[in-house]
Amino acid sequence: MIERKTIPVASPVLGGNEKKYVLECLDSGWISSIGRFIGLFEERFARFCGASYGIAANNGTSALHLALAALGTGPGDEIIVPTLTYVATANAVHYCGAKPVFVDSDESTMTLVADSLEAAITGRTKGIIVVHLYGHPADMDPILEMARKHGLFVIEDAAEAHGALYRGRPVGSLADAATFSFYGNKIITTGEGGMVTTSDAAVRDRLRLLRGQGVDPDQRYWFPVIGYNYRMTNVAAAIGLAQLEQVEEFLKQRRLIAYMYARELGRLQDHLQLPTEQPWAEHAFWSYPIILRDTVRLSRDQMLKALEEDGIDTRPVFYPMHTLPPYLEPQGYYPVADRLACRGLCLPMHGMLTEEDISYIALRLEHWSKHSAN
Repeated sequence: MIERKTIPVASPVLGGNEKKYVLECLDSGWISSIGRFIGLFEERFARFCGASYGIAANNGTSALHLALAALGTGPGDEIIVPTLTYVATANAVHYCGAKPVFVDSDESTMTLVADSLEAAITGRTKGIIVVHLYGHPADMDPILEMARKHGLFVIEDAAEAHGALYRGRPVGSLADAATFSFYGNKIITTGEGGMVTTSDAAVRDRLRLLRGQGVDPDQRYWFPVIGYNYRMTNVAAAIGLAQLEQVEEFLKQRRLIAYMYARELGRLQDHLQLPTEQPWAEHAFWSYPIILRDTVRLSRDQMLKALEEDGIDTRPVFYPMHTLPPYLEPQGYYPVADRLACRGLCLPMHGMLTEEDISYIALRLEHWSKHSAN
């Protein structure tokens, strides 16, 4: 009888200066959207990404909305988005009054590829959002070449890819702007929080203007444009700075866990498709998505339920946007995204996992992969 375990799908690691920096905020009284930690976090996170500027926001969705708005997205525009993504990517486009136009994904990386773009580009296309899904970067150079050919901006949605590399360059520095999330399950967290990175000073200025209700930076209480209240608090930035100080260790630990998964699950290759890492990429392993092959008789949802009963917390791969009620395309044809979503689930991935946890998860997956559905 295998002993029941309780293994969460995600868990923050808060073993650095988080408490020290938060207490400094409390002691100083700087707990809102002004304070020394905001500027420090922005500057150091931008440097970590290889970008010139960082603009902190209250969450990752706000960061996406700010980036789109700062790059001029408005009513009537079309933005190309992978259908296989988290809903925030499409929602942020909708906030601007624009239309998300969906494209399929690559089988191995689960990301948008340049070959899918040409057919999706119309006279209304304004830009492309590339999602580095689950921590693996998209193949950016061909995408950027296609964007330049058609005069389109490119935004990296790097919410799940802190520290991932593309041809040796960090995500967050590859396009006109990039956005990140610091939700509690991300590689580094502020609880709730986000960031836009860019190396374009004009885009930086527009982002800062829009983030703070559109207030003129040189004239208090004067608002030349309609903006948003998307500011990060000093407390959140304090946590983020402490997390950033540990990020290299976080990434190292995730790669070790991914290695252990690959070692333990390698014997199940006939039943499970495991994450791959392209030669030009360094995966951040925000999550560890696996795809059930046709040899597995259980459905994805049956597998989720079985693992839950074993005390293993998992998540389904995201539902493609074209299947959700707000963006429904009954005749939409995105075969790769549909297959990955239908048969995909994400295993626990966080710095608190042990080798014993990985072995246990692998044993239960082996059992259920060879189990016949009723």
